[in-house]
Amino acid sequence: MARKRFADMNCSVAQSLDIIGDWWTLLIVREALLGTQQFADFQSRLGIAKNILSKRLQRLVENEILMRVDIGRSGSRFAYRLTPRGKDLLTVITALREWGDRWIFGEGNEPVVIRDRRTGGLVPPLRITDGEGLAIEARHLRAEPGPGATREILERTRTLD
Repeated sequence: MARKRFADMNCSVAQSLDIIGDWWTLLIVREALLGTQQFADFQSRLGIAKNILSKRLQRLVENEILMRVDIGRSGSRFAYRLTPRGKDLLTVITALREWGDRWIFGEGNEPVVIRDRRTGGLVPPLRITDGEGLAIEARHLRAEPGPGATREILERTRTLD
């Protein structure tokens, strides 16, 4: 069954999911954030089939999440490195990890914790904050049309609040 594409949907969430929305892709990005660069290392750490890994890596390169770097001294060998666009997915991966820690594993059972190399302290949980750094609850947020809003979004957001 073919996966639905969201290329025509005027929604940043849908467009992002069109690029990174399957589990293998996000796990590849997670591995890249942890320093994995070689095809064989991605494959062994994820237990992913070569054909699936090859397709996902190709798509990540096409969408400028990873760049393919020739590191071959004799023959062809490549490394996959995160681009600035790929590095920006750190927040997405962190949010998913924190959600899983809270709702799947539970406090005190986290498989991995993240520390700040500079201080040695645990990195605090992600939060949506205001300009002064104060946490904002979901009930205090409102969706409004942005500069790229379509007529449909303008009409839909008119009824929100």
